[in-house]
Amino acid sequence: MPALEAGVHAPEFELQYLDGRKFSLKEERKKGPVVAVFFKVSCPVCQMALPYLERIFKAYEKSGNITFVGVSQDNAADTKAFNRQFGVTFPVLLDPAGKYPASNAYGLTNVPTTFLISPEGEIEFSTVSWSKADVEQLNRRLAAAGNMAAAQIFQPGENISEFKPG
Repeated sequence: MPALEAGVHAPEFELQYLDGRKFSLKEERKKGPVVAVFFKVSCPVCQMALPYLERIFKAYEKSGNITFVGVSQDNAADTKAFNRQFGVTFPVLLDPAGKYPASNAYGLTNVPTTFLISPEGEIEFSTVSWSKADVEQLNRRLAAAGNMAAAQIFQPGENISEFKPG
């Protein structure tokens, strides 16, 4: 269970992208909903989950009104290696190790943890660990937000766990 659940105001945060640019949740929310996926490169459940979240990102990135970011709890070099290894192309922010200002503001106890934050700053959806049903729900919510048909995230024949604790 996430520390912050649907209906709670999302704490604002500012972090740096891997390329050094600055990210402001407050500014990004002006464009539309924001998906923030918190992860750690050494987490086996993150390694399994992020490629599926990448599929969701790819399905809706062209809608133009959804911001999708990863929030890495690791350094830039390890995060870049993780992204290459697991095919992550969505933008990733660095939550500075040791301090973890964004992770702490959100009360994280486990990763991966994913939040869907409304343009008004409310957490509309949150999930901790791996839940296939929650990933499907996130997919449907983003499709609705982008006025698009829901993408097929899971392919026929894939053996996908229903739940894995993070």
